[in-house]
Amino acid sequence: MTETKTSQITVERLRTLMTPDPAHPEEVEGVLNPAAARGPDGQLYLFPRLVGKGNYSRIGIARVIFDEAGSPTGVERLGIALEPETDYETWPDGRGGCEDPRVSYVKPLGHYVMSYTAWSDTGPRIAIARSKDLLSWERIGLAKFNPNKTIALDGVDNKDACIFPELIDDPDGRLSVAMLHRPLFVGTRPEEIVDPNIETPQQDELQTIWISYWHWHADSEHQKPSGRQFVSHRPLALPEYGWEKLKIGGGTPPIACRFGWLIVYHGVQEAPHSTPEKRKYLYSAGIMILDRDRPHHVLYRSHEPVLVPSLPDELLGTVDGVVFPTGIDRRDDLGQPERFDVYYGMADDKIGVATFTLPDNLDVKSRDAHGLTLQFKELHSRSHS
Repeated sequence: MTETKTSQITVERLRTLMTPDPAHPEEVEGVLNPAAARGPDGQLYLFPRLVGKGNYSRIGIARVIFDEAGSPTGVERLGIALEPETDYETWPDGRGGCEDPRVSYVKPLGHYVMSYTAWSDTGPRIAIARSKDLLSWERIGLAKFNPNKTIALDGVDNKDACIFPELIDDPDGRLSVAMLHRPLFVGTRPEEIVDPNIETPQQDELQTIWISYWHWHADSEHQKPSGRQFVSHRPLALPEYGWEKLKIGGGTPPIACRFGWLIVYHGVQEAPHSTPEKRKYLYSAGIMILDRDRPHHVLYRSHEPVLVPSLPDELLGTVDGVVFPTGIDRRDDLGQPERFDVYYGMADDKIGVATFTLPDNLDVKSRDAHGLTLQFKELHSRSHS
C-alpha cells in the first residue's frame, strides 16, 4: 500500500485487484476499466472490460471479495453482462466492442443504467443499457444528441459517458436524466494535438467534457428513455492544468459527497520520455466537485493529479503509463461516507483499487467551462434565492 496527500485529499493504493486469467479466452488480452455498483443484495459488483484475442471486448460481471476489515481483496467471476451483438457494436469482419462501462442506479427510473462505449466500423459511440438486478441487462440503444447551436454532437465519436444517479434540473429548470460525456471531435485526440501537421480546433467547446440532458416525464413509456434523445447541452470543463494538457475526460459516475457531486476524472499529458518519433502519454486521475443543484458549475478541481502512474502494473502493460478511473464505491457499509474506493484500469490490462478520503474542508468555488469564477457562498445563496 502507498499513501499520498494531494490537494487535501488522502489517496491510498490498496492493490492490483484483477488480472487476466489465461483460463478465460475472453480476457487473454486484458481486464480493465470496470464499472462498480452495489446490488440489491448489498454486494459490490464490478463490470470490467474483458479483452479477448484481436481486441474483441465484452463487459463482464464479477463480485468483489472483502476481508474482515472491509478491504477489497479479490473478485469472483460471474460471467458476461454484454458482448457485441448489434450493428453498433460489431464490424463486418467479425471484430467488435462493448467497452469501458459506467453504472449508476437511478432511483426514479427504477433501474441500474449502464453507459458504455460501443465500437463498430462507424467509430466509438455511447450506448445505454438497463437492469433491475445488475445480472440481466436490456439494451436501450445508442444515445442521440440534438445539435448544440452550431456544434453537431450526434454522429461524433464519443466516450467516457456516465449517468447521474438522480434526476437533475437542466439549466432551464426541466427535470432530466443528466449525462457526462466526452465527444472526440477531429483534432482533439492527444496524438492529433501533438502532431504539428494537424490543426487543433480553436473552439474551446470542442476539447471539453460535456453535460447533456434527456428530459424526463413520469408518463414516459414505463419510465424508459426510448427516444434516448439528449436535447440540452453545456460544456463542463476544459483542459486547464499541465497534467491534463492534451485531453480531459470523464471517469467515475457522479456520486454525492458533502461538497456536491464528486467525480474522479482523467487527464492526459505527454510522458517525459516521449519523442516525436515515438510519442508516449501519461493518463492520470484528478478530483472534480460539481454543484449539487447546478452540476454544470464546477466547484472544485485538482490543480495536480491525485493518482499518477507509478506502480509497475500502471507503468507497463498493453498501454504504458495509464491509470483510468471508472468505478467508485462510497463506503457507507463501513460507516465511512467520506471514504470512496475507486476502481481503475492499470496500463490497459489490469484493475487496481485505491481509497480516496475527503478532508473536512475544500476550497470550493464555482467555475464554468470558460474559467468564470464565482465565490461558492455567493453562488449558493443565489441558487436558493
